[in-house]
Amino acid sequence: MTHDYTRKGGVVHTEIMLPPHAPPSFSDRSTLWNSVELYEKAGNAQLAREIDAALPIELSREEQIRLVREYCSSQFVSKGMCVDFAIHDTDSGNPHCHIMLTMRPLDERGAWAAKSKKEYDLDENGERIRLPSGRYKTHKVDLTGWNDKGNALLWRKAWADISNSYLERAGSTERIDHRSNAERGIDEIPTVHMGVAACQMEKKGIATEKGELNRTIRKSNRLIKEIRAQIGNLKEWIAGLLAAWETAPRKLQPPKSPNLANLLMKYLSVQREKSRKYSQNWQHQHAADELKTISQAANYLAEHGISTLDELDASLSSVSDEAFSIREGMKTAEQRMKELQKLIENGENYLQYKPIHAELKKLKNGWTNKRDKYEEAHRAELTLWNAASRYLHANLTDTKTLPISEWKQEYADLKAQRDTDYTKLKAARAEVAELQKIRKCVDIALKAEQPEQTQNRTKRQEQER
Repeated sequence: MTHDYTRKGGVVHTEIMLPPHAPPSFSDRSTLWNSVELYEKAGNAQLAREIDAALPIELSREEQIRLVREYCSSQFVSKGMCVDFAIHDTDSGNPHCHIMLTMRPLDERGAWAAKSKKEYDLDENGERIRLPSGRYKTHKVDLTGWNDKGNALLWRKAWADISNSYLERAGSTERIDHRSNAERGIDEIPTVHMGVAACQMEKKGIATEKGELNRTIRKSNRLIKEIRAQIGNLKEWIAGLLAAWETAPRKLQPPKSPNLANLLMKYLSVQREKSRKYSQNWQHQHAADELKTISQAANYLAEHGISTLDELDASLSSVSDEAFSIREGMKTAEQRMKELQKLIENGENYLQYKPIHAELKKLKNGWTNKRDKYEEAHRAELTLWNAASRYLHANLTDTKTLPISEWKQEYADLKAQRDTDYTKLKAARAEVAELQKIRKCVDIALKAEQPEQTQNRTKRQEQER
């Protein structure tokens, strides 16, 4: 596939970095990548590895370039890889770099060397194991360690560490963290990657499945954040009350948890006294509003069987546990939906373009010119089929039958469950809001009771004297 990016613009810097034993001619981009492609013989050979990284906007252009150089030098060139990187910036607030890495090491003469080797599997007697085909069983041994999946985390951490050192030297307080939300203890459902096609459709006002999924995830995260904040405030309030009761004199300490109904009546009395300095009309309207508030609170408490502060605390714990359970279920469902989206997309591409791939296989034993023309004419479809084939073989044990309809049904079921869970989250939010109203009323009543308790204590002390 050929792409022309000359009109797109945004390329502000390009550079090639080579290990000491690499041929100087590799400093030319065409020479480097033509050499890579010509050396590989297998049709499915991986020619390069690409790493994309967002650049801190707090750094100047020169600092960004030095950052990328230091990162590439320490992580890749020092290991023997050739690096070709480009920095893109279209002044849209998203400067980033694309780093291309060679997959094959160079020997001391600057020639491409082997990436791996085959070794024979041995039995308990040290003898080679013969297969039914007559060949011996072997396994591949990586000679570089560059393909180790653990490198992904190491490279991400290195990027964060080096970027943070540059940010610190630049006097910026911003920092990069390479860890996931779960590792950082952030209770948020991660959004899905949109991709170029979906982003373009969303910009044109066309709603996409991934866009809708991300919007729902963001709504869920906002609900979770609000619920946890409100629950935290309520628990702090209750903890403060319990601490005050424990430190109060024994004679004044209540024998049991205060009755919420009495506190709500006390709240009405306090509000009535406050309103006496206003006009009669305002007093009537204010009294009607407060009665409505207390009526709603009393109905809620009666429906949920809450009559004391201890029971209110238990109710808050229940709401918190329910919200946490819903959030965990949604996270599991969203992850499975992401997997199903990839399976469905690749499965449909695999079946749609399979006849084109089959036709190409037929032409491989025929005229080379005809085969090349057919492959060129259907290069895009063949690329999609090959990508789908690799993904399905990597994630499925059997690719002969693809249960796409079952995947779609499972996705639809999960989507319906997600919508149901979102409704439950909204209900939990409404419940916490109602508890918050009750908390405000009770708090006012408790504050009003404190001066009365102090006054009564003073009178008793005087009588005892």
